[in-house]
Amino acid sequence: MHNRLACRCNENFSLSSNCVQFRNVNKSFQEQSVIKNISLDLPLNETTALVGESGSGKSTLLRLVNGLVLPDSGEVKLFGTPIDYKDIAMVRRTMGFAVQGAGLFPHLTIMENVTLIARLEKWSPAQISERYAALFDLLALSHDFSDRYPHMLSGGQQQRVSLCRAMMLNPPLMLLDEPFSALDPITRRTIQDEFINLQVVERRSVILVTHDMSEAEKLAEFLVIIREGEVVQSGAVNDVRNNPVNEYVRSLFEQEHLN
Repeated sequence: MHNRLACRCNENFSLSSNCVQFRNVNKSFQEQSVIKNISLDLPLNETTALVGESGSGKSTLLRLVNGLVLPDSGEVKLFGTPIDYKDIAMVRRTMGFAVQGAGLFPHLTIMENVTLIARLEKWSPAQISERYAALFDLLALSHDFSDRYPHMLSGGQQQRVSLCRAMMLNPPLMLLDEPFSALDPITRRTIQDEFINLQVVERRSVILVTHDMSEAEKLAEFLVIIREGEVVQSGAVNDVRNNPVNEYVRSLFEQEHLN
């Protein structure tokens, strides 16, 4: 099932070597510049971590990809094709999205939350059941949760369910906006380990927004450091760690090892 779904989702993107490309992208809110002429290529089938302080622009950059924010100028490409913001609903079918606090619909059961998009896409009951079961097994979730509501689960369980929902259609791209930051340290480490396993079982392009350098080092292969709306440095995690371009980048790694 996994391979068939992956082929269906990825068949149009096999010729691109990048999942997302930004070209001279600018974005302002109420005359305050948040993204400043960013040009950046994010690698295909790797986890990219966008790291920066609060207000650095990292979440805005992520939202430019799923169309929650439109660029004032410049271009954003998805798998080599410019994003058509006029048909953003179609574009969003190629990506999953998970946020801090899970973002589950409180009035829907766990099964209804996870399978909502697949049902809207008119998947067959057999397809939905097979994919749902596979995801719950991957994330070590009990099938007894299916008829429960989000408030009946712990924070860690809700976050696992949120990941299941984001992965339901097996999208070639996943966008994660600080999804683990509200969890306690033990639960957070456990879900991080499960995420790493997911990338082994179902390899896909992932863009992870985080302010935690230790999380970025653990989960990502590619690192983008953003400060005041500009890319300070980008590259393979080891390359950035071993060759920081300035004191600011060096301090981020030093702070991580002091914590």
